[in-house]
Amino acid sequence: MEHFDCVVIGGGMVGAASALTLAQLGLKVALVEKFTPQAFSAEQPLDLRVSAISLASQNLLNQVGAWQQVKQWRSCPYKRLGVWEYESAYTEFNADDIEQSHLGHIVENRLIQLALWQQVTAMSNIHTYCPESLLSLNQDDDSGNNRATLTLTNSVVTAKLVIGADGAQSKVRQMSAIGMTGWDYQQSAMLINVETSMCQQDITWQKFSPTGPVAFLPLPGQSPLGGYASLVWYHQRDEITRLASLSNSQLQQEVLKCFPAQLGDIKVLAKGDFSLTRRHANTYQHKRVLLLGDAAHTINPMAGQGVNLGFKDVLALQHVIAEAIGNGEAWHDEAVLVRYEKMRRKDNLLMMSTMDALYAGFSHPSPLIKAARNLALLAVNKVPVLNSTIKNKALAYACGL
Repeated sequence: MEHFDCVVIGGGMVGAASALTLAQLGLKVALVEKFTPQAFSAEQPLDLRVSAISLASQNLLNQVGAWQQVKQWRSCPYKRLGVWEYESAYTEFNADDIEQSHLGHIVENRLIQLALWQQVTAMSNIHTYCPESLLSLNQDDDSGNNRATLTLTNSVVTAKLVIGADGAQSKVRQMSAIGMTGWDYQQSAMLINVETSMCQQDITWQKFSPTGPVAFLPLPGQSPLGGYASLVWYHQRDEITRLASLSNSQLQQEVLKCFPAQLGDIKVLAKGDFSLTRRHANTYQHKRVLLLGDAAHTINPMAGQGVNLGFKDVLALQHVIAEAIGNGEAWHDEAVLVRYEKMRRKDNLLMMSTMDALYAGFSHPSPLIKAARNLALLAVNKVPVLNSTIKNKALAYACGL
């Protein structure tokens, strides 16, 4: 039976990043994951699952040595963000307004994970258990060593700290008897990878409609048609189910009918769909267990903040433990670990509630509310005082600055 300072369950983007940041503090870390990341080849088609990586998340990936590899593979920077319901109230956010070269990058999730794993395997104080799964977790150590015991598929390990970064259906959360609050939204979303007649663009946009928003995210590379893009289509569940059943050529015609003219001509390459849910753990910390990322919170993906919130969790945990080590405290003591939740819960809840307010506000059918929201967009874009305060502060916050 091997002992670790920290065992991270889940080797996705957030789990791998947390393993690296804790190893950078000199801790002995184990990373447990079911599947080895797929190797990269430039010939591979663009994956459906992509994230809008904020400037703060880019800085974290730089810190752990993964960002340079991501850039060498493929990513797409974007400088502008457009939002509108009616053309007259079009509002655009620009990196120039906050004195940045870009707002973020659109990157395939699996490439971020793979770049992180390359760094993980290079760290002598990280041991990977892969492919392995968590079978049981016992925090009631009778030996007095204040350790948790984890039974894996083929191993048994102990740890001073267990991190649940194993996604929305977290086994760590369930085995720790941590409850959840939340609800299912009455909509689903479809991801559609397309060739577009536009060459690679520097803008991501979102147009709101009574049935839900449609969004455009630029992707890297040149296609036979021009460029590539990821489309996100929010709609009622029955309609998304119908759209998912169509052939690519049939779906292409539906997209051209329902997306704005800014999209241009397209060819559908791949598609997938998922339901929208909000979940928030009742606590992020229980004895020697901490929850990070989707294990702690899932958010409406409307503004693409999910993985960015997870990376903020990673940075907060590193800060809390580094400060405790620097002050000569027992970094794994519950009184120290609880500080992580104090740092993150309020910020996560604020972002979740903001997304819910936007979702509810733009889906409300009342003519008065519709007029109010469009006047608000118009004012933010046209009134100089609002433009330089509310708009730019919101933009800097979304970028993690």
